[in-house]
Amino acid sequence: MFTSRIPEREIAERPAGYGGPNLSPVGLELVPHAFAEGVYALMANLPPKDNNGVVAGRDAALVVDAGITPEISSKIQAVAAGLTDRPLRYLVNTTYHGDHSFGNVAFPDEVVVISSRANRDNMADLAYEKQTRSANMYGDDALLDAVTTWRRPDVVFDAYAEIDLGGRVVQLHHFGPGNGPGDTVVYVPDTRTAWTGNFLCHAGTAHMLLQGGPEPYLGSLRRMREALPELETIVPGHGPMGDGPAAVDTLIGYLERLHDEVLASVEAGRSLEETYAACTDPWAEALDPGLAAAMARYPVPRELAVQGMLALCRDLHRLNILATYRLYEQHR
Repeated sequence: MFTSRIPEREIAERPAGYGGPNLSPVGLELVPHAFAEGVYALMANLPPKDNNGVVAGRDAALVVDAGITPEISSKIQAVAAGLTDRPLRYLVNTTYHGDHSFGNVAFPDEVVVISSRANRDNMADLAYEKQTRSANMYGDDALLDAVTTWRRPDVVFDAYAEIDLGGRVVQLHHFGPGNGPGDTVVYVPDTRTAWTGNFLCHAGTAHMLLQGGPEPYLGSLRRMREALPELETIVPGHGPMGDGPAAVDTLIGYLERLHDEVLASVEAGRSLEETYAACTDPWAEALDPGLAAAMARYPVPRELAVQGMLALCRDLHRLNILATYRLYEQHR
C-alpha cells in the first residue's frame, strides 16, 4: 500500500460537526516573551490565534510569519520595532497558509521574504487559499477582502539555509512534509529555540494532517530530532510554547498509532464511521496535564482556555482520522 503521496492541495472534506481553529485576528494582541536580548516570541493573547517571532543580531532583524491581513502585519512590525532598533531585513514564512503569509504584502519591498521552495510553489491560487482559510474566520471572513495580492517568497531553499544577522545566525530547515508540504522551521542555536509554525505544537496538542498522511510526517519529525539535538523550546504557530523534544516524541507516538490503527481499519474494510470508533482518542477524557497547565497561563478564564483547546483537539483528531482514511482507502 502506498501511503506517502502528498496531495497537491489540502483535504477539503471535514468531519461532521467540525469547528477547527479560530484564525480571526479580531482581538489579537501579541505579547513579547524574551529568550535573550534580540530573541522574542510574539505570543497571541487568545489561543489558538497566530504566534510570531522577532530575532535580531548586530546588523539586522528578522520576523517569523506575517499575519493573516495587512493590518495584522503592520501590528507585527510595530511590535518588532519596539523590541529592537535593528533594521528589519528578513521575513520567514513557516508555511504557505494564508494566516502566516497573507501579510507578506504589507512588509516593505526591501524586506526579503524567505521560505521553502515547496511553500512558494503552493502560493499559486490566492482565491482558493482565501476561500479555504475563510472557513476558520468565525464570521469575520470579510476581513480577508483586504488581501488582494499574495506576495510570494523572494528567496527559497530546499532543505537548509542560514541567515547571518550579525553575531547571530538563524537556521532555516525544511525537514519534509508535515501539516503541509513545505513546513519551515526557524531555529536560533544560541537560545536553542525553534519557531515551528504548524509543523510542531506543544506536546499533547492535536496536530493537523491537511496535505498528506502520517508516514511522511513521521520521517520529517525524525529528521528534525536528529538535526536539532540541542533544541529546548518550540514556539508553535498556534498555542503555547513548550518543550521541543517532548513535542517531537509525543507527536511521533501519536502518528505511529494513527497510521497503524487507520491502516488496519482500511484493510479490514471498515467504514469511516467505524474507523472513528476504532481509533484511540487521546482527548476523549481530558487534556494532557502539561498542556492544560500551559493553557491556564493565558489571560482568559482558565476553564474557557482548557475546554476550548480540548474541543479543538477532538476536532483535529477526527480530521486526522478522516484525512488518513481517505488517503489509505485509495490504495486498498
